Amino acid sequence: MNQTPIPGTWQVGDDPGHRQFVELKGDDQGFALESGASLPSVTVAFETWGQLNSCNTNAVLVLHALSGDSHAEGPAGPGHVSAGWWDALIAPGAAIDTDRYFVVCPNVLGGCQGTTGPSSLDADNIRYGSRFPVITIRDQVAVEAALADELGIETWAAVIGGSMGAMRALEWSVGYPERVVRAVVLAVSAAASAEQIANCSLQIRAIRSDPNFANGDYYASGARPSTGLSIARGIGQLSYRTEQEFDVRFAREVQDDESPLRGGRYAIESYLEHQGAKLTRRFDANSYVTLSDAMNHHDVGRGRGGVTEALAMVSARVTVAGIASDRLYPLKQQMEIARLLPGDNEVRVIESEFGHDGFLLETDAVGAVVRGALLD
Repeated sequence: MNQTPIPGTWQVGDDPGHRQFVELKGDDQGFALESGASLPSVTVAFETWGQLNSCNTNAVLVLHALSGDSHAEGPAGPGHVSAGWWDALIAPGAAIDTDRYFVVCPNVLGGCQGTTGPSSLDADNIRYGSRFPVITIRDQVAVEAALADELGIETWAAVIGGSMGAMRALEWSVGYPERVVRAVVLAVSAAASAEQIANCSLQIRAIRSDPNFANGDYYASGARPSTGLSIARGIGQLSYRTEQEFDVRFAREVQDDESPLRGGRYAIESYLEHQGAKLTRRFDANSYVTLSDAMNHHDVGRGRGGVTEALAMVSARVTVAGIASDRLYPLKQQMEIARLLPGDNEVRVIESEFGHDGFLLETDAVGAVVRGALLD
């Protein structure tokens, strides 16, 4: 394969870790997308834990957020740069009990960890790059539904996700009501707000403005738009955390012995640079653009008469939870979802100093919400 390796992107010949792969063909025209474009086929990378029972009724779908992947549980090692992003929740006896459930976590359409995305090779062995089509949350869920068909899973005992993963959990509940018994949606809105679109759009602009981006066709150049991706991650990090946490952790402290008056950095600047550098080592900039754009298109009411009519179609038992300090997806948005769902629903409020990232970091509180939802 005469392609420049992409840090963080799974490629043929790399150690796939615990990933499994399936190629989905769609119909005769391939996978039709909401944009009107199509993909001839889609490869999906996924991981599983536990055993599927004889009736195929104990499957739980766990869905990752923007920069996550299929490695929801397990140690860092070959094929996996970091440990599972929900390690504490997926294990024997844990909130998502692998002695009881067959747990599936796929890498999302448009991603860069094994599932078809902009860094994938097309039929001519050329990376898609700028030719990768616009995708939506609904397109991603359609691929996940095809994966479920391939695995022989007609109905999910539960679909669970936070942030972008919760967008898909909500879309599953609206678009495939007969296939979802329970759902847990954490820290999300029913449709992207103007502020959320603005936040993602600034991150996209930061990446596209990097001279190395080359309109998305940078793969053969040996250069990467790392600066743009790092800045995008910094913008995102501001919305993921809270002012209070930053004041407590960093205040106006300087980084080591540096002097900001002489070109040195404040500690918060170093932190944001560090977060950006970590992401550039494991994530593809085009995927970040593609997935951020998909989040901007998130709207469960599109083509369904609006959010109110769409959520009224849900038949699953949905648990809605939010983070009290979340400034990216504030609690009022989860309250709207709960109010519009059938029945009498209340939002489970998780207290946290970490803001939006609380859905990843407050594992005890989040685990209690998930455990309660699965036992309901």
